[in-house]
Amino acid sequence: MADLALSLTARFYPLSRESLVVGGVAIGKLAEKYGTPFFVYDASVLDVKFNALRSALPSRFAIFYSVKANPSLPLVRHFLDRGCGLEIASAGEFQCARASGCPPGRILFAGPGKSEEELDLVLSHGIGEIHVESLLEAGRIVSICRRLGRRARVSIRINPVGEVEGGAMRMGGRPAPFGIDEEMLSETMDAILSMPELDLSGIHLFTGTQILDAGILLGQYHHGLNLARRVAGQLGRPLYTLDFGGGLGIPYFSHERELDLAALRGGLEIMCAEVDKDPIFSGTQFLVEPGRFLAGEAGIYVARVSDVKVSRGKKFVIVDGGMNHHLAASGNLGQTIKRNYPIAVLNKVNKPSEEAVDIVGPLCTPLDTLGRSVTLPRVDVGDLIGIFQSGAYGLSASPVGFLSHSIPPEIWVEAGQDSLIRPRGAYPDFAAHGSSDAATIATPTTL
Repeated sequence: MADLALSLTARFYPLSRESLVVGGVAIGKLAEKYGTPFFVYDASVLDVKFNALRSALPSRFAIFYSVKANPSLPLVRHFLDRGCGLEIASAGEFQCARASGCPPGRILFAGPGKSEEELDLVLSHGIGEIHVESLLEAGRIVSICRRLGRRARVSIRINPVGEVEGGAMRMGGRPAPFGIDEEMLSETMDAILSMPELDLSGIHLFTGTQILDAGILLGQYHHGLNLARRVAGQLGRPLYTLDFGGGLGIPYFSHERELDLAALRGGLEIMCAEVDKDPIFSGTQFLVEPGRFLAGEAGIYVARVSDVKVSRGKKFVIVDGGMNHHLAASGNLGQTIKRNYPIAVLNKVNKPSEEAVDIVGPLCTPLDTLGRSVTLPRVDVGDLIGIFQSGAYGLSASPVGFLSHSIPPEIWVEAGQDSLIRPRGAYPDFAAHGSSDAATIATPTTL
């Protein structure tokens, strides 16, 4: 087992004999009860991550959980209970936020291409803030506000200059569909300020994702402060909100190291000491929108070995789930070079590694490779393979319809109690078309 997988088990997941324990429940019991494959989320790991981030952020900062990372309702409610707001990017995520019990005023809506129907929905319910990505979008909001007889609080999402870019996937600093180019900020502000239906609340800066360097984050935050000073000066008053976006990363691969929260905290304390003396920031609340950082390490994707075979000298371990459930782990969600997520044989965690294998799913494509040349203990049919760092951008970011395999269940574990938060389901829903075989297709796999 690779060092990163060992580190994660040591930090978050104790053992019972040789088997992993998630939130006080043995992984084998979960597999027996719910069948495989499945996703499992540990509430205690969510708390560890939230508490660590909250301790690293000065009190001026509010945390808004990014629903896109994982929209499972118990997980969303978990962060709401700890004082988070929610950041959404679609009408579906708005409905998720409301179903979780979040007041509309604690919801932010960002993302390009918002439809008129989506804008009408969130404005009708009194959403807290919409992050405008174009002047056309601003005009749509104005039209809806006129019809509804209300004003809307908006922020301008800014595509910043390239000097502050960073992260594994760039979201700004180049031609992009996200936000309004920094060079066009003054003209955009003039246009928005001419629209009485809009209350310009703040700005939103987001340049990249999966950032593991505190220095890059601090550089982006300082750039955000400079932009906020510029906007507040043109506005003639302090901003209500300054949204630094998300982007805080977690290590997925052997060459990556954790984000240094102590360094981040030290830099932010210095920054906020200066900000507190500046009247241009009087009453301005700073926001961050983490998703992956909060949820990623709390989830494991678990699949059972159905076959072990050798082809021309290479050993393949075939499991009962694949890229249709976990596209990111297969490397097909933005990786240019396939690298392995942390992987372990969950019922043989303490056994020494003996062989290098490829772990593949049941799909009829060579893209369905979850691990390549992974060094593991001897793997047998019936063993449980676990892919760590699966709490964010797992099931919801995957092509679940490919080959019509069943959609895996999601399991929530808290204080030694497990519960089913999403049942296993057939894809497509053959029952809706009158098929008597639907229940059989959706039956969990057990050995």
